[in-house]
Amino acid sequence: MSCLGTRAVTTVLGVLAALFACPPAARAEYEGKLQILLLGDSTTIGSVCRLTDPQGPHLEDVIRSLLAAEKDLPPANVINQGRDGEFIRGLLAEGRYEREIAKLPGIDYVFIRYGLNDRGKREDFATNFPDDLAKLIGRLRKDFPKAAIIPTTIIPYMAPEVDAEINGLIRKVADEEKLPLFDVYTRYKAELAHGENMLNYRRYPLERIPEAQREWLKPFVRGDSVVVMDNRLDAHFRDLPDWFADRHPNLAGYHVIGDETAKFLVPRIRARRPGAATPFERKSHPR
Repeated sequence: MSCLGTRAVTTVLGVLAALFACPPAARAEYEGKLQILLLGDSTTIGSVCRLTDPQGPHLEDVIRSLLAAEKDLPPANVINQGRDGEFIRGLLAEGRYEREIAKLPGIDYVFIRYGLNDRGKREDFATNFPDDLAKLIGRLRKDFPKAAIIPTTIIPYMAPEVDAEINGLIRKVADEEKLPLFDVYTRYKAELAHGENMLNYRRYPLERIPEAQREWLKPFVRGDSVVVMDNRLDAHFRDLPDWFADRHPNLAGYHVIGDETAKFLVPRIRARRPGAATPFERKSHPR
């Protein structure tokens, strides 16, 4: 064998040895999948539903399954980063954004659904909440420059005029930031026409249940409350004061939110495919 041939063989063997010694890096979870991030409060995370029905399907599962049913779409990973009691100022000021959100890889879509806790916890709500929302949008634009950022209305939860106040501020910020608004409120409210309590679970203090009834209710007790996802106990307790007061979504409520989210996303995902026009999103201009 010539010196040239020997050197060539040696080079090839060296390359092969290097490849086996340093295997390619494992594929990150985000590669090959759309990454959809959900930010919000307890009406996003659904922690009580996770307690009673740990297998779900929960909001992120519903969205993922409905997108998967559209066979022309790429696979999607839906990341639910909702938190009980959270409001935007707390998310940004208390460090959770930096710890858990800022470094998420490859985010393609971000749904922002806050406002309920903000109204109760943020001073001068009408001024500070829109500013907080704009600041969060600014951070998301910086950390995820390729992501579509989607401000989202709250669901029906408080008095109609209070819901309208919150949603009006969300709409105003979306307009000012030139972002598409996802209005889940209208669909959710329309579904409630089929039964005003069909989409909320029942969570009621055990101490307010007649004592004679508490023994047989033990399978439904979570902590110090009776919790049930559906109407099975309404026949016994519907006349108790505030039996229907908790307006957090039950599993059926999350199917409504998930279904409307998927309907919002499907045409946008198709429009963002290589070579497709993007009629749904306006060019973003930070404040």
